Amino acid sequence: MTIDERIQALTESLELLSSLHRDLEEQTTARFQETAARFADLGQFINSLAHIAEAHEHRIDRLEGQ
Repeated sequence: MTIDERIQALTESLELLSSLHRDLEEQTTARFQETAARFADLGQFINSLAHIAEAHEHRIDRLEGQ
């Protein structure tokens, strides 16, 4: 194998690694965005449950006060 062939093989390997790295970065970014969206949804759900619990607490307090 000549030096030019070795350089060519190294160049191709580097290009492949770069491509794999870019793909992995894109996948990681997409997963992070999905996770962030799920956490936002979860936060809204928890807030909804807190409002429901508060409403029930007020209702129970009114019923107990009668």
